[in-house]
Amino acid sequence: MGRTSDADQRLMDAALALMWEESYGSVTIDDICTRADVKKGSFYYFYKSKAELAVAAIERLWKSEWKPMLDACFSPSTEPLERLRNYFDTIHAKQVEAKAKYGRVLGCAIFTVGSEVSTQEVDVCATIRDILSRKQLYYQTAIRDAVAAGVMEPCDPIQQSLALFALLEGLISQARIMNDPDVLRQLPAMALGMLRVKPAVATPVAEAAVHA
Repeated sequence: MGRTSDADQRLMDAALALMWEESYGSVTIDDICTRADVKKGSFYYFYKSKAELAVAAIERLWKSEWKPMLDACFSPSTEPLERLRNYFDTIHAKQVEAKAKYGRVLGCAIFTVGSEVSTQEVDVCATIRDILSRKQLYYQTAIRDAVAAGVMEPCDPIQQSLALFALLEGLISQARIMNDPDVLRQLPAMALGMLRVKPAVATPVAEAAVHA
C-alpha cells in the first residue's frame, strides 16, 4: 500500500488543521484531499461525508493529544491547585505556539467548530458535546480534591466546573478575537478567584499573574 496506507490518518490531520485554521463550513472535501495529498476516491473509501471524517478526526484529537495532556496536567499525584495551574499554563502556551506558527490566535479547535455547527451537523455536535463533558470531569475532580484538601471553599464541583469551563472558553475565544494570547495571562487569577480558593493559597498565584 505504501503511502496510501496512512491516507485516513492524513485526511484526519488535514480536516482538523483546516477546520481550525479556517472554518468547518468553508472547508470542502476537495480542500481536505488537497491538503492531505489524497485522491477524492480514496476519501470516499474511508468516509461517507465531511461530517463523518470530522467525527473521526475529533475523536482522534481527543485520544492522541487532549486526553494525554489532561492526564498529565491533572495527575492525581499532583496537588489539586497545581493541576489547575499546570492546565492554565498549557492553555496559554498552546495559543502562543499557534500564533507563532499560523500568524494568529486560533482558539479552541472543537469549541469553535461546535459553535459553528450546533444547529447543522448533529453527529459532529454530539461528539463535541461528549468530549467537552469529558474535559469537565477533570475539572470536577480537581475542584472536589481541592475542597477536600481545605484549599478551596466548599462548593458544588459540578456547578463550579461549568463556571470554570465558561470562563476558560470565553477567554480563549476573546484571545482569538483580539488575536492576542496575552489575554490568557488573566486566567489563573480570575479562575482561582472564581473558584473561591482560600486567600492564603490564592494570593501568590494572583501576584504572580500580575507581575508576569
